[in-house]
Amino acid sequence: MTSPTPTEPALIRHLGLADYDSTFAAMRAFTDARTPDTRDELWIVEHPPVFTLGLGADRGHLLAGADTIPVVQTDRGGEVTFHGPGQVVIYMLMDLRRNKPGGKLYARQFVNKIEQAIINVLGAYNLVGERVDGAPGIYMAGGPKQGAKIAALGLKVRGNGCTYHGLSLNVAMDLAPFSWINPCGYAGLETTDMRTVGATAVLSDVQQQLADELISVLAHVAEPAVHE
Repeated sequence: MTSPTPTEPALIRHLGLADYDSTFAAMRAFTDARTPDTRDELWIVEHPPVFTLGLGADRGHLLAGADTIPVVQTDRGGEVTFHGPGQVVIYMLMDLRRNKPGGKLYARQFVNKIEQAIINVLGAYNLVGERVDGAPGIYMAGGPKQGAKIAALGLKVRGNGCTYHGLSLNVAMDLAPFSWINPCGYAGLETTDMRTVGATAVLSDVQQQLADELISVLAHVAEPAVHE
């Protein structure tokens, strides 16, 4: 069996404001139907308020107040998170086995590249984001909101190397629902958005910037290590 052939960069689709359930079903249907020649896609979407649970999520992380917002069980990794208006959500329908410069992309590398794209976009707004070991996503690296989570990451990688679900970056949203959960399973974890930490940003601009940056970092091949 041959590996999937190289294709063009991922196609960016703007889905606008769309309910979570239908988008989730569409992601799975797309992945079920794709072939080795199917072009990768990035779906940019904004969701009405919804809590989503990862495969191993503990419903005990839903706290007082959470019953006012729909809760959806998903098949992504991770715990509970919140999606709502004013948040960039990008779903990544990718084939990690696809031949590309530098070879196949492994899940850990894929996550690292997604996180780097978020860090790069935050940097364009003079915000410094950082990774935290063992806690996927991006956190504020300094300032009064140091340690607060500003972006979340949750993926499904099938055995055939095809991915769906993706990432969310908080731009200018109602942050109250995050206080009704233990975000990503961490009690007391503060969540912030770009507006709260001083960045004035238009949601549609950040959506496009992040999609473009994802395509850029995924196309970049790291230089081989030099051993002396």
